[in-house]
Amino acid sequence: MPAAAGLDGSSIRFVLCDLDGVVWLRRQAIPGAPEAIARLRADGRRVLFVTNNSMSPIAEQEAALAAIDVPADGDVITSAQAAASLVEPDEVVVVCGGTGVTEAVDARGAFAVDYGPADAVVVGLHRSFDFARLQAANAAIRSGARFIATNLDPTFPTPDGPTPGAGALVAAVATVAETQPVVAGKPFAPMAELTRLRCGPDFSSSTAIVVGDRWSTDGSFADELGVPFALVRSGVTGAGDPIPAAPAFDGADLAAVADALS
Repeated sequence: MPAAAGLDGSSIRFVLCDLDGVVWLRRQAIPGAPEAIARLRADGRRVLFVTNNSMSPIAEQEAALAAIDVPADGDVITSAQAAASLVEPDEVVVVCGGTGVTEAVDARGAFAVDYGPADAVVVGLHRSFDFARLQAANAAIRSGARFIATNLDPTFPTPDGPTPGAGALVAAVATVAETQPVVAGKPFAPMAELTRLRCGPDFSSSTAIVVGDRWSTDGSFADELGVPFALVRSGVTGAGDPIPAAPAFDGADLAAVADALS
């Protein structure tokens, strides 16, 4: 499908890319994605990787991108960082998430703990989620801790199909604690504010575009930022899958987006 009128490549300075389903699947490069990023950068655009993946530390994500020939030092923004922006220095935070959340909480100057009384609970995707972790989050929330979710993505795209995402874990905690969370990651305001800050004063509705594979997350994030949305069908949304409305661009992959912007 060709680019729509809402995509004006001449003014775009910031390309805000999702990772999973856009750049890679289970850290295996989607064909043409590294080359597309290189072309976008060669044209003078800054490519930022805005991901709801809160599980991995920043350095690990940067190293994984470098391994597929995508330099990314200082260019990764995660939902873990957005969640950490909602806690204050010196607060105690029960982390029901991966090492990426612990890293972000520590960087904020707060204290990450596994259980006990706390000021806040942050829930994100991790593979050690079990009854004990569920109860630790539940107990802290019922004792007055604020409930923060990194994101609500129900699934996580892989080459073998979708696997459970952070939203599945958040739903379990919300059910047992009988409390709904404040959500930090895409498409919500904390992630949008963090992205604006990272882009700096040149960010505007005409200078940025969001590229993603999930309408409900990435498309809504573009709306939150007030910028055009480029949908790619290399991840959760496949070729021929129905979508609720026409985005600024609808194409096969990131390479198609780079072609349109050029």
